[in-house]
Amino acid sequence: MKEISCKLLVIGAGPGGYVCAIRAGQLGVDTVIVETGKPGGTCLNVGCIPSKALIHAAEEFEKVAHMAGGDSPLGISVAAPALDLARTVAWKDGIVSRLNSGVAGLLKKAGVKTVHGWATFRDGKTVEVETETGMQVIRAEMIVIATGSAPVELPFLPFGGPVISSTDALALGEVPKRLVVVGGGYIGLELGMAFAKMGARVTVVEALPRVLAQYDAELTRPVVKRLSALGIEVMTGAKAKGLSTKGDALLVETSDGKNAKIAADKILVTVGRKPVTEGWGLEQIDLDKAGRFIRIDDQCRTSMRGIFAIGDVTGEPMLAHRAMAQGEMVAEIVAGHKRGWDKRSIPAVCFTDPELVTAGLSPEEAKTRGEIKIGVFPFAANGRAMTRLGEDGFVRVVARADNHLVLGIQAVGQGVSELSTAFGLALEMGARLEDIAGTIHSHPTQGEGFQEAALKALGHALHI
Repeated sequence: MKEISCKLLVIGAGPGGYVCAIRAGQLGVDTVIVETGKPGGTCLNVGCIPSKALIHAAEEFEKVAHMAGGDSPLGISVAAPALDLARTVAWKDGIVSRLNSGVAGLLKKAGVKTVHGWATFRDGKTVEVETETGMQVIRAEMIVIATGSAPVELPFLPFGGPVISSTDALALGEVPKRLVVVGGGYIGLELGMAFAKMGARVTVVEALPRVLAQYDAELTRPVVKRLSALGIEVMTGAKAKGLSTKGDALLVETSDGKNAKIAADKILVTVGRKPVTEGWGLEQIDLDKAGRFIRIDDQCRTSMRGIFAIGDVTGEPMLAHRAMAQGEMVAEIVAGHKRGWDKRSIPAVCFTDPELVTAGLSPEEAKTRGEIKIGVFPFAANGRAMTRLGEDGFVRVVARADNHLVLGIQAVGQGVSELSTAFGLALEMGARLEDIAGTIHSHPTQGEGFQEAALKALGHALHI
């Protein structure tokens, strides 16, 4: 049995873990990172990156298919396209592989030692790792838990056979003719819309009264409109009950209490994610929990001295960039720097069609803090959106009525994910409506909608 010692041990090489390890290494901290799979975690390997690759491929295929119909307003006509999904997946895998190698190289460059295997706590300072070459014991002064999350499995729809998780969906060799998506959240709709564009007949089953319930109805209206245009059937207020006897259909209780059977070649279950808190010896250490998650303070410290936790294992929002920011902060704390977690904004993006972006407070949340001003600018009045055939959607700015401090920014529209950085920066810098309105925005861009929304809130929009 081999033993090594280090100042910092990071368990999990997802976005939070590898960023924490790299930053610690840069600061001269003797660091070891343990990962059972490939570096990059869910985000890089079976989440953010591969799903966006598949979404992009679907968008491109739909564009060509639309042009083949002969009614493209751009005047472009082409032959009917064909899709080789296996080749698409291979392209996606190539991107993932390049990024895997990049992360591994960055860890090595920072002087971080990587141990491949599953880590299990012996106590608050020691873990053992089952590697291919035997047991490795690691003793550390401080430990960061960055074990991430996993898809939630329904007891009456266990993964296997026709029932697939988001991970499985990203590795399919062919487009299913009939796809049923259980769960109308962002993961379900992102993938459901992508497969619909690639030719699948898609049905979404959502137990709540509407899809994308975490966003306000005004923001999601263009997405609901697009779901209909893609031919996706949406069943709200409906509950999945299980798999048919033959395994070729989903049994559903509809909103009016009736039983229904939806034919399906694949059933994609996307009802949320859960923290990975089992299998690594949690019972050997005494950590306070916040529900299913590990409880942390504003420096990501757990209830046990010398142990930190970051990312999905610590709760919502389960976002890669949140984990990265936490990881960077913890590394600097370990290196002796003074840091704390006080973020005004953690932007969230939903890569549906059209895309959704939220940063800061929603109008309803802001109203609880006092009187507010709201400015909305539609992309139907934006020249760049018109030239991209993307007029559906808008930018909305929410600010205090008294001093015009911006509290929240939301947008829905084609490509608005790229505006999320500007939204987050405005909130972090404490921008007021006048700051945004007075900033010269490039023309013609969709970003002009941000400026116009601020002008609208001030009462003098120029282009609407």
